[in-house]
Amino acid sequence: MNEPAERRNNSILIVFTTTPNLEEGERLAGRIVAERLAACVQILPRMRSVYFWKGEVVSEAEHLLLIKTSEEKYEALERFLVSNHSYEVPEIVAVSADKVSEGYAKWLSEYV
Repeated sequence: MNEPAERRNNSILIVFTTTPNLEEGERLAGRIVAERLAACVQILPRMRSVYFWKGEVVSEAEHLLLIKTSEEKYEALERFLVSNHSYEVPEIVAVSADKVSEGYAKWLSEYV
Protein backbone atom coordinates (compact mmCIF):
# COMPACT_ATOMS: atom_id res chain seq x y z
CA MET A 1 0.00 0.00 0.00
CA ASN A 2 1.70 3.19 -1.19
CA GLU A 3 -0.79 5.72 0.19
CA PRO A 4 0.63 8.48 2.36
CA ALA A 5 0.33 7.67 6.07
CA GLU A 6 -2.03 10.64 6.57
CA ARG A 7 -4.62 9.19 4.20
CA ARG A 8 -4.45 5.72 5.72
CA ASN A 9 -4.70 7.16 9.24
CA ASN A 10 -8.04 8.79 8.46
CA SER A 11 -9.57 5.34 8.32
CA ILE A 12 -8.18 4.11 11.65
CA LEU A 13 -10.63 4.02 14.54
CA ILE A 14 -10.24 3.35 18.24
CA VAL A 15 -13.45 1.79 19.53
CA PHE A 16 -14.24 1.79 23.24
CA THR A 17 -16.45 -0.76 24.96
CA THR A 18 -16.68 -2.00 28.54
CA THR A 19 -17.36 -5.41 30.04
CA PRO A 20 -18.49 -6.41 33.53
CA ASN A 21 -15.59 -8.85 34.02
CA LEU A 22 -12.21 -9.80 32.61
CA GLU A 23 -13.42 -13.15 31.26
CA GLU A 24 -15.97 -11.51 28.97
CA GLY A 25 -13.39 -8.94 27.87
CA GLU A 26 -10.91 -11.65 26.96
CA ARG A 27 -13.57 -13.70 25.16
CA LEU A 28 -14.73 -10.73 23.08
CA ALA A 29 -11.17 -9.55 22.37
CA GLY A 30 -10.06 -12.98 21.20
CA ARG A 31 -12.97 -13.36 18.80
CA ILE A 32 -12.68 -9.79 17.51
CA VAL A 33 -9.02 -10.31 16.57
CA ALA A 34 -9.51 -13.89 15.30
CA GLU A 35 -12.35 -12.72 13.03
CA ARG A 36 -10.20 -9.78 11.85
CA LEU A 37 -12.68 -7.19 13.01
CA ALA A 38 -9.69 -5.44 14.60
CA ALA A 39 -5.93 -5.79 14.54
CA CYS A 40 -5.49 -5.27 18.28
CA VAL A 41 -7.60 -5.11 21.44
CA GLN A 42 -6.21 -3.87 24.73
CA ILE A 43 -8.01 -4.68 27.97
CA LEU A 44 -7.62 -2.17 30.78
CA PRO A 45 -8.62 -3.93 33.98
CA ARG A 46 -10.91 -2.79 36.75
CA MET A 47 -12.00 0.75 36.41
CA ARG A 48 -15.12 2.32 37.89
CA SER A 49 -18.00 3.56 35.72
CA VAL A 50 -20.77 5.80 37.05
CA TYR A 51 -23.81 6.10 34.78
CA PHE A 52 -27.57 6.28 34.59
CA TRP A 53 -29.40 2.98 34.07
CA LYS A 54 -33.19 2.79 34.08
CA GLY A 55 -33.48 6.08 35.96
CA GLU A 56 -30.94 5.24 38.68
CA VAL A 57 -27.32 6.27 39.18
CA VAL A 58 -25.18 3.13 39.08
CA SER A 59 -21.51 2.69 40.02
CA GLU A 60 -19.89 -0.53 38.80
CA ALA A 61 -16.45 -2.02 38.29
CA GLU A 62 -15.82 -2.63 34.60
CA HIS A 63 -13.03 -3.46 32.18
CA LEU A 64 -12.31 -1.16 29.24
CA LEU A 65 -11.53 -2.57 25.80
CA LEU A 66 -9.63 -0.35 23.35
CA ILE A 67 -10.22 -1.82 19.91
CA LYS A 68 -8.03 -0.69 16.99
CA THR A 69 -9.78 -1.16 13.67
CA SER A 70 -10.58 0.48 10.33
CA GLU A 71 -13.58 2.48 9.13
CA GLU A 72 -14.32 -0.40 6.76
CA LYS A 73 -14.66 -2.90 9.64
CA TYR A 74 -16.63 -0.66 12.01
CA GLU A 75 -20.17 -1.75 11.07
CA ALA A 76 -19.28 -5.45 11.30
CA LEU A 77 -17.54 -4.83 14.65
CA GLU A 78 -20.57 -2.98 16.00
CA ARG A 79 -22.90 -5.81 14.91
CA PHE A 80 -20.58 -8.33 16.56
CA LEU A 81 -20.52 -6.41 19.85
CA VAL A 82 -24.29 -5.90 19.93
CA SER A 83 -24.84 -9.62 19.26
CA ASN A 84 -22.19 -11.03 21.61
CA HIS A 85 -22.04 -8.60 24.53
CA SER A 86 -23.77 -9.42 27.81
CA TYR A 87 -25.02 -5.85 28.29
CA GLU A 88 -28.48 -4.93 27.04
CA VAL A 89 -27.01 -1.67 25.70
CA PRO A 90 -23.23 -2.02 25.40
CA GLU A 91 -21.08 1.08 25.19
CA ILE A 92 -19.73 1.28 21.64
CA VAL A 93 -17.96 4.57 20.98
CA ALA A 94 -15.53 5.10 18.09
CA VAL A 95 -13.05 7.93 17.64
CA SER A 96 -10.83 8.61 14.65
CA ALA A 97 -7.10 8.32 15.16
CA ASP A 98 -5.86 11.64 13.77
CA LYS A 99 -2.16 10.95 14.22
CA VAL A 100 -0.70 7.45 13.90
CA SER A 101 2.88 6.41 13.20
CA GLU A 102 3.39 5.23 9.65
CA GLY A 103 4.67 1.83 10.79
CA TYR A 104 1.68 1.18 13.06
CA ALA A 105 -0.78 2.31 10.37
CA LYS A 106 0.84 -0.04 7.87
CA TRP A 107 0.78 -2.95 10.34
CA LEU A 108 -2.88 -2.36 11.18
CA SER A 109 -3.87 -2.14 7.50
CA GLU A 110 -2.39 -5.62 6.92
CA TYR A 111 -4.93 -7.17 9.31
CA VAL A 112 -8.13 -5.13 8.93
